[in-house]
Amino acid sequence: MSRSVARHTGAATEPAGAEAVRARARLSEAAELTWPEAGERAAAGAILAIAVGATEQHGPHLPLSTDTDIAAALCLRLAALRSDVLVAPPIPYGASGEHAGFPGTLSIGQAALELLIVELCRSATDTFDRILLVNWHGGNLEPLRRAQALLQRESRDVRLYLPRFPGDLHAGRSETSVQLALTPRRVLLDRAAPGDPRPLPELLTLLRSSGVRAISPNGVLGDPAGAAAPEGAALLDHLTTDLLDRIRLWWPDSA
Repeated sequence: MSRSVARHTGAATEPAGAEAVRARARLSEAAELTWPEAGERAAAGAILAIAVGATEQHGPHLPLSTDTDIAAALCLRLAALRSDVLVAPPIPYGASGEHAGFPGTLSIGQAALELLIVELCRSATDTFDRILLVNWHGGNLEPLRRAQALLQRESRDVRLYLPRFPGDLHAGRSETSVQLALTPRRVLLDRAAPGDPRPLPELLTLLRSSGVRAISPNGVLGDPAGAAAPEGAALLDHLTTDLLDRIRLWWPDSA
């Protein structure tokens, strides 16, 4: 693809409105703001969205950041649709002990994750009245629920979004399709292979006692065959709509 370049300044030409789009994207991400800007967003009633992911194996074909990538993408899509959503830097570590034994998995465990969420949200509610946690890793569920319960007992308005959708469990067709929709260059389809296809109820006891490696040597729970970017984009659209509906229920007076 050819790129038009301004002859004298060396700056790439941009379509009309590109600067405004870039400024809007910047203002949707908390880490890009100055502290006065963050204060202004908080005073205007911003919802602080925090993606909770993991750094763990996702089969031989998906990146270790898959859970974090998808949770962060949901937050950014939400911010693109609602001007009152501000996206915090994602949490890239979670409770991934079931994936021990696969190189690259970095787990902080349930207790550490629970403490991290509690302390982070306590700090966040010094500035923001409403906190939204968006999770994409099943191993995070129990510590997130415990953390949320404690924070709510402290009268902090912290909500937890746990996506639900039909599909396989881990690094199968669903997650592979979503990652293809997000970052296709990071998906190694030539290395994709099926793992254990059994549903979670049949695997849960063994997962808890022995971990994923005892069930699926390649780390996949499901089958990535047939994964496609359009399918992943449709799933992202479905989950974004579901998340929007949840926010309207949780905060009916918000934008």
